[in-house]
Amino acid sequence: MKRALVIRHVPREGVAGFREPLEAAGYRLDQIDVADARFADVDLNAPDLLVMMGGPMGVYERDEHPWISCQLRRLKRRLDARLPTLGVCFGAQMIAAAMGERVFAGPRKEVGFAPIAMAAVPGGNPLAPLRDVPVLHWHGDSFDLPAGAERLASSTLYRNQAFRVGRTILALQFHAEMGLDPVFHDWVEAWPGVVAEGGMTVEQLTDAHARHGAAAVTAGRAMLGGWLSGLASEQRAAA
Repeated sequence: MKRALVIRHVPREGVAGFREPLEAAGYRLDQIDVADARFADVDLNAPDLLVMMGGPMGVYERDEHPWISCQLRRLKRRLDARLPTLGVCFGAQMIAAAMGERVFAGPRKEVGFAPIAMAAVPGGNPLAPLRDVPVLHWHGDSFDLPAGAERLASSTLYRNQAFRVGRTILALQFHAEMGLDPVFHDWVEAWPGVVAEGGMTVEQLTDAHARHGAAAVTAGRAMLGGWLSGLASEQRAAA
């Protein structure tokens, strides 16, 4: 069985709705938190797939979070080898930083359910199942597009909502895994200030979650399942 290693940067941010397509694609999921003493010794090139989830910290807050520099060094080796890697929100920003790009505070927090604008890319956009589907945005940082990457999606506030490098590296700024997991309510309870900075009330965001969450996760699962299927085809062709 293939192994996917999930890196959690905070306990509240796991794979959520992405678990189903990952397991359906034949991956055994292992998980490690950056706060775990063993994290510094983990070989990030070892798993068949590396999945990095979100977190409230910024990639540039390296003095406050020394593990960021450690993780970036090991992540760069994996990306240089073009090994299968998925990054979500902070995880996407880590991919950009490990590829030498700038990560910086965006114009303002982008919070709430809204669709993304798809880019036209050769061979079709792997995010196509998300077209016109409101997905959860919960971020305040952005990044420059890495050299050699294809921009896959944008929003009015954030030009780089998603990108890929070849067929093996996928970075998503938004949260297509969220919408059914009850941990969403933990986010709202833990970070009400972020909700307010995004121009919403807790009540408005909770209502949007009830209206859009199920459809967002269904589309997110279809998107990830399609990407994983393409990844498997790529690996078979290279074998």
